[in-house]
Amino acid sequence: MSKPRSDLKPNTADYENLPLVTPNGFREYDARWLFGKEINLLGVQALGLGLGTYLHEVGAPKVVTGHDYRSYSLSIKQALTLGLMNAGCEVVDIGLATTPVSYYAQFALDVPAVAMVTASHNENGWTGVKMGASRPLTFGPDEMIRLKQIVLGGEGKARAGGHYSFVENFRERYLQAVTAGHRLSRPIKVVAACGNGTAGAFAPEALRRIGAEVIAMDAELDYTFPKYNPNPEDLRMLHAMADAVRAHKAELCVGFDGDGDRCGVVDDMGEEIFADKVGVLLARDLSSRIANAQFVVDVKSTGIYLMDPVLKKNGVRVDYWKTGHSYIKRRTAELKAVAGFEKSGHYFFNPPVGRGYDDGIVAAIAVLEMLDRAGKKMSALVASLPKTWSSPTMSPFCADESKYDVVAAITKEYEGVRARGEKVLGRKIVSIVTVNGVRVTLEDGTWCLVRASSNKPSLVVVVESPTSEANMHAIFADLDGRLSKHPEVGKYDQKI
Repeated sequence: MSKPRSDLKPNTADYENLPLVTPNGFREYDARWLFGKEINLLGVQALGLGLGTYLHEVGAPKVVTGHDYRSYSLSIKQALTLGLMNAGCEVVDIGLATTPVSYYAQFALDVPAVAMVTASHNENGWTGVKMGASRPLTFGPDEMIRLKQIVLGGEGKARAGGHYSFVENFRERYLQAVTAGHRLSRPIKVVAACGNGTAGAFAPEALRRIGAEVIAMDAELDYTFPKYNPNPEDLRMLHAMADAVRAHKAELCVGFDGDGDRCGVVDDMGEEIFADKVGVLLARDLSSRIANAQFVVDVKSTGIYLMDPVLKKNGVRVDYWKTGHSYIKRRTAELKAVAGFEKSGHYFFNPPVGRGYDDGIVAAIAVLEMLDRAGKKMSALVASLPKTWSSPTMSPFCADESKYDVVAAITKEYEGVRARGEKVLGRKIVSIVTVNGVRVTLEDGTWCLVRASSNKPSLVVVVESPTSEANMHAIFADLDGRLSKHPEVGKYDQKI
């Protein structure tokens, strides 16, 4: 196959004969492109050849493939499969699947590698691949850099021995496995919001099998995503979930993203509970039964983990780490932590709860079982947490070639403020954490974070205050004011 190019235009002869792969699609820990504009089917085939070449390098040339429910995902998976087979890989296809189903298949079918075709929660038009070669882990920066070298450098190597097989009805095998040993003591009434994404084919049925009374919401598969993008951090989806809880008088709503590896929660009062605070509640529940429990959380997460009296009493240790499913998954495995939590709604449970990877359905079951054990409503559990005011994740546009420089500039600016002894909102800066972007904490516990998105041309902004809603807005205004000085920073997807 020809070396991929990045300058091909649709509706030309070259576009139909040569692979298009733009460099920006190789992200920190997975791959994302605008299909048609940044990658074509021959480019996906070249990606498969490069991935297969890499899998041979690391001794894992047998790979599970699946695809999410987008109009073009099946054709992309077929092109990827051609490339993998050309590289001499054994491809095991599980068909339409959530990303966690493909992770589960690595264990159930004893396959070392995975290549799941999904754009996750990205809007229609995007495609991508989540990859791994050592279950339950997925690729990190080192693997992605090497894959990029192979693909863009034309180093993909054709080999004999490629093979394809299809596993019939793997959905049922997954549903049996994920619900085995789980049974609620009472029929908790729960809305399962699927955003017309792939989770609609799995989540409502899984929750019914553990004894929940399930109201399926937008569970009909529709790749146009007619109501909103399936993303439980998107305020439009959260508001729809809140409306459904009130309309059905349900105890909670659990919402799933486009490929089913994330879970969002709305309580019985219709209040949207960000996943980092749900993580605190799960940490309380798990640490009450597991001594000396350790948890990993991402830098976007609430500061409650460090000040919660229940977690302190239970001897919990918390490690703040880089945002990103690959990073938190790997860190949770390295530390042998009980679980890892991300504000975005990724939950990583090590055995006995899970297998170490992120699965929105496993998380939803864990939340329902927590409520069952507590004998309380979700709103009561949330009310028992230390009070904080926190923002949703906000993402202003910033081009891939600029976003890291902008974050570096903001980091330098805040470091200068602290070095000069200046104050922010009339308060001293007590810590600046740069493990992933920059998280600035003031002496009253109010904090702000800005980092470069790992999978889109944007920044990520989160703020929180344990003192007042006004201070939450004030710290956002301070950070936003600094960002607005940079013309590279564009419009936000949502703002407080």
